[in-house]
Amino acid sequence: MRIEVSIAGQCLTLLDDSGSVLQRYRVSTAAKGAGEQMGSYQTPRGRHRIRARIGHGLPLGAVLRGRRPTGEVCTPELMQAQPNRDWILTRILWLCGEEPGKNRGGSVDTMRRYVYIHGTPDSVALGVPGSHGCIRMRNTDMVDLFDRVPVGTPVLITED
Repeated sequence: MRIEVSIAGQCLTLLDDSGSVLQRYRVSTAAKGAGEQMGSYQTPRGRHRIRARIGHGLPLGAVLRGRRPTGEVCTPELMQAQPNRDWILTRILWLCGEEPGKNRGGSVDTMRRYVYIHGTPDSVALGVPGSHGCIRMRNTDMVDLFDRVPVGTPVLITED
């Protein structure tokens, strides 16, 4: 299995080993576009792998901070009380770059930038760039993807 993310299309595609499409999901990548530099708040391009799967068994909308559940479940009231918070919900697929000097190591290391595929509040627009560098998905889609992919699954992020 492998994952392909199109920044231009704001779409994540799950493919089987033969290249057949298993599922397509609408996503939201970085508001600041594509880029690999630490602190850029951009979505890194190139070949990656899922390094860790976090949140198995958590309820839809479970809030994660520092890759740990806070015990909260995201609600409109919680979002209103903390309007500037970057909501990481339900599950995390933590990405690791596979290309030294491009998205791995030094100031371009995807994993040390804490770039994830993760759930987001239902009120957040998908299909348009809006994240701080991560790849946001609807919570139900996040659970579906999470349950299908193991650690080590290849992830290709492209601008097209």
